[in-house]
Amino acid sequence: MVTLEEFRRRKLVLARAYGSSSNAIGFVQSATTLLPLVALWGVAVWGLEHDLRVTFAAALGITLLLVRVFAMMHECGHNALFASRGLNRAFGFVYGVLSGMPQYVWSVHHEFHHRNNGNWERYRGPLATLSIPEYAALSVAQRKSYRRSRHITCAPLGGFVYLIFNPRWNWIKGNLALVAHLLGGRSSASFQARYWKSWCEYRHMSANNVVLLSAWFLASYFIGAGPFFALYLPTLSLAGAAGIILFTVQHNFENSYAAPTATWDYDKGALDGTSFLVLPGWLNWVTANIGYHHVHHLSSAIPCYRLVKCHAENAELFADVPRLRLSQVPASLRCILWDPDAERIVSIDDYDRGLLPARAVSS
Repeated sequence: MVTLEEFRRRKLVLARAYGSSSNAIGFVQSATTLLPLVALWGVAVWGLEHDLRVTFAAALGITLLLVRVFAMMHECGHNALFASRGLNRAFGFVYGVLSGMPQYVWSVHHEFHHRNNGNWERYRGPLATLSIPEYAALSVAQRKSYRRSRHITCAPLGGFVYLIFNPRWNWIKGNLALVAHLLGGRSSASFQARYWKSWCEYRHMSANNVVLLSAWFLASYFIGAGPFFALYLPTLSLAGAAGIILFTVQHNFENSYAAPTATWDYDKGALDGTSFLVLPGWLNWVTANIGYHHVHHLSSAIPCYRLVKCHAENAELFADVPRLRLSQVPASLRCILWDPDAERIVSIDDYDRGLLPARAVSS
């Protein structure tokens, strides 16, 4: 068993050894993502007039590639896909438009997660996981709503809200509030933004939305609004659902390390609070190897195309990292309660059946 002290010593060595990015590899990764995506959109549109079975098959491929698009955006946010920061910014913007997410804004918030991984007092994950005392304080109806809203069948709706609706709606609401502020005779410098933390974030949100809405208009003009959105909305919503599920089970699983601020240890969060999601090779490609999440949290500077090698060549370091298989994903998605006393994530089913220690249930 690797001690935390050994992990801390070796992670710096591994970050230097595997944390080098390559512009050439970044271009290959991008070409093998973007060119098939464009081709499949062409096939899908062709199928609308000739054979809907072709459109359906192409839509499945588009969904998978959109999962990879989001993963590539994530890589660019860490400045890891390319060696050049400029290329990471440029391609990150493109990936952000394709995935519906303002990339710069998302990456700033995502860095907060990396800085606080394992500290569930500060960051509760995409499902806004409740602590046991918080859940116990809910009414019966509120508990049922909490369980239903986090069920795996709600993931496509969550993908739609996360990638399609919220980034547009928040930008619109923020702009309306800004206009009202300016019409009231006040300066933009005194505006307290609710939906962005800086004017830099606002500029990126605006650029993303202007480009994306323009693309929606052009696609609707050439393809037709009905056919375009009939393809666009389901594929991006399902890709968003897959992304939410992937991210959730990388930190929400049975007995995942989840500490309050006072006792939190960053490296313990990487080892015991981050899963190794064992996927087939083709899904590792689709997800840009994000299943090797334990290596990613060792150092976010290690690019996706070096995660597998880092894991394989240092397997003894990760021998005790929690492993999850696809068959275990649905059960892991039921782990939506935080036990702050035991510093772990627990299953809501165990709580409801009274299978948790008495101090956790009654706390």
